[in-house]
Amino acid sequence: MPTGPDAAAAPAHSVRTHLTTPDGRRLSYLDFGPVEGRPLLALHGHLGEGADFVGLAAALCPHGWRVVAPDQRGHGDSERARRYDRDGYVDDLRVLLDHAGLGRRAVAVLGHSLGAVNGYHLAADRPDAVSALVNIDGPAYLPVVDPAPLSFLLDLPYTAATREELLAACGPLAAFLEGGVRPCRDGWRLGCHPEDMVDSDTRLLGDHWAQWLGTDCPALLLHGTASSVLPTAQAREMARRRPGTTLVELDADHWVHLRRPEESADVIRRFLDTCP
Repeated sequence: MPTGPDAAAAPAHSVRTHLTTPDGRRLSYLDFGPVEGRPLLALHGHLGEGADFVGLAAALCPHGWRVVAPDQRGHGDSERARRYDRDGYVDDLRVLLDHAGLGRRAVAVLGHSLGAVNGYHLAADRPDAVSALVNIDGPAYLPVVDPAPLSFLLDLPYTAATREELLAACGPLAAFLEGGVRPCRDGWRLGCHPEDMVDSDTRLLGDHWAQWLGTDCPALLLHGTASSVLPTAQAREMARRRPGTTLVELDADHWVHLRRPEESADVIRRFLDTCP
């Protein structure tokens, strides 16, 4: 996945915490900033992890925000799951909020791509629990295609004896995936299992308009005008049809917050500062 700002250049104190879900899986998350800070739940996209938001947390925490950034199921240090549908992802978020002591507070929810869709599904399911939405290039509709867009991942190995061997087997995708590889019992592994990502991607396709329009809390839609996932015409329609939604367009691809980190962080901070 594209990497964000160097943590050494943009330090943000964090604590990595693990919890056990009701079905016995480990769910891992990074907790940035003061416990008493205003809570922001930050959700990465496919092939990402909570560490994608190190730079954003560094920009927000000095302004009084606490950023809770999970590795969503099957990503990063969180264990694989049997289900990758919306109910499964949202169930994990409910457990996480309770574990982090936020189950009785309204939180701002930020998400990129998959994380954005999961975030506004959480808001539609629990409107009293979400005070604001930041949607980073997450569509309300994705065309149903077969095979799913991430099916090219099935050609990749999940593990290899060494990091170098694993990245060599990834070929041209190595630069995209190297930030997520980590040691495992059998040597080194990718940050996500290819089969899980294709399953998750397949279940994400389709119509999510009802959930996107299902809440009226303030929302920011941050869109990359060169995105191959969210067409600009759809982004503008999403902002037009949902009251209280601010659309900001930046010259970037789908990973707008990682390609344009300073501008994105500034837009997000200014939006959040206006929210109750």
